[in-house]
Amino acid sequence: MSGTGARENVFATRMSLANTKQRLKGAQTGHSLLAKKRDALTTRFRAILRKVDESKRKMGRVMQVASFSMAEVTYTTGDIAYLVQEQAKLATFRVKTKQENVSGVVLPAFEVDRVSGSDFNLTGLGRGGQQILKAKEVYAKALETLVELASLQTAFTILDEVIRATNRRVNAIEHVVIPRLDNTIKYIMSELDEMDREEFFRLKKVQAKKKRDTAARAEEAEAKAQHEQPTLVDLALDGDAEEASADLLRSKDEDVIF
Repeated sequence: MSGTGARENVFATRMSLANTKQRLKGAQTGHSLLAKKRDALTTRFRAILRKVDESKRKMGRVMQVASFSMAEVTYTTGDIAYLVQEQAKLATFRVKTKQENVSGVVLPAFEVDRVSGSDFNLTGLGRGGQQILKAKEVYAKALETLVELASLQTAFTILDEVIRATNRRVNAIEHVVIPRLDNTIKYIMSELDEMDREEFFRLKKVQAKKKRDTAARAEEAEAKAQHEQPTLVDLALDGDAEEASADLLRSKDEDVIF
């Protein structure tokens, strides 16, 4: 039987059929758009994944070089942490944020804004100045790489959640909503066809009854007409009676003499 699967509880009317068809068309359009969105997000997700892998490898190499540079500075000039803390007044690096729209998903992007100048230019003036400048540049590059990695990792996490939610929606529409609406349409169409067959059968019965009633009335009228029409014998008897009455009127009795 058509429409035996899961369906919605609706009345089998042509208005319900039109509404259900419209909803099915909207569900199919939504499924197509969500599938395209999922594909676009998946493509961007894979590109970000490759960049994250490259940034992590780069971060490992940069931090390794920075650690060796810091070891050289410590070996050459000793501990300079307190000197840097005393001379640092303002932040040399600032992080700016911007937004990027990918198929309706807003992804944050971080950028490093490096302020020109330095607050500890005199550090290492007596000894180890070259090692300090090298360490400074290496750590600046490490910080830029770290911000880039943080931006990619944030976008990676957001895209992962959005892709999962989009996949759930696509699967729900494909395997639940569309089959349910299809079964509802099949059920309504089967019920409407059954109603049309019942109406056709009823009309045939009504027409047959009208024909029988018309034939019965015609037979009754014919029988009544035949019953009221005089026969030849009746006409003959009526004629003899009229002639006899006429003779009685024309005849004259002879005078009776008492």
